[in-house]
Amino acid sequence: MAFMVKHVVGGQLKNLTGGLTEEKPEAEKSDAAAQGMTQEEFEQYQQQLEEEKQEREANFAQKKAERATVRSHFRDKYRLPKNEMDETQIQQAGDDVVLPTELAKMIAEDNQEETHKQSVLGQLSNIQNVDIDQLKDKAQATLEDLKKQTENCSLM
Repeated sequence: MAFMVKHVVGGQLKNLTGGLTEEKPEAEKSDAAAQGMTQEEFEQYQQQLEEEKQEREANFAQKKAERATVRSHFRDKYRLPKNEMDETQIQQAGDDVVLPTELAKMIAEDNQEETHKQSVLGQLSNIQNVDIDQLKDKAQATLEDLKKQTENCSLM
């Protein structure tokens, strides 16, 4: 509303005075004055905004690198082809990119399960109707019998 009054009345007053007073057009006012700050305060404000923006960008780049690390881990695990974009994101964030702790724990648990599954006992547990404890007992009994036989052997 004030703008409209100033525009209508101001134009007529300017014509009456003959344009003797110099007024800056509103487009030429500094950004600091438009926001009600001094120039120094405005520069500090702009610097603070820039620092916050850089911090957000750094955090975003770090998250992107962590995601790329996870993807590359799974590519290695399942022997999938590597992606150059992921490697580039990891390099841009620096070498300090690590897996999140929760994910690292999950991966360690998965690796333990896989090593167990790859062992002979792990393979036997996949077979139904097999009692692993009974097999262990039989294997230990057999070893003990072999030891006793070797002790009694006159050649040894």
